[in-house]
Amino acid sequence: MRVVAAQLDQIAPGTVRVRTVPVTRDGRPRTWVVLDSATGPIGADREQHAAAYGLLQRAFPQADWSRPRLYDARTGRLTVDEPTMPAELGLAAEGADR
Repeated sequence: MRVVAAQLDQIAPGTVRVRTVPVTRDGRPRTWVVLDSATGPIGADREQHAAAYGLLQRAFPQADWSRPRLYDARTGRLTVDEPTMPAELGLAAEGADR
């Protein structure tokens, strides 16, 4: 996946992580895309965000893009990026077994 990382760096230099989150806006499905460097968000325009998302969709055609995703260019891994709750809080998700 070094090719994807290299292409991603051409789209938005310094990008090491891409987060995608499906959202609904004005009744229409959309995808929120965040590009991060090793130190924080990258100031990219709409076209760069769309290009990064399109690149990942082509690189991972079997991925379920209706779920939040995280792509790490350093590892080449695309994972589900759903929020979790730290166990030390002692809270369980609704409906979870205790």
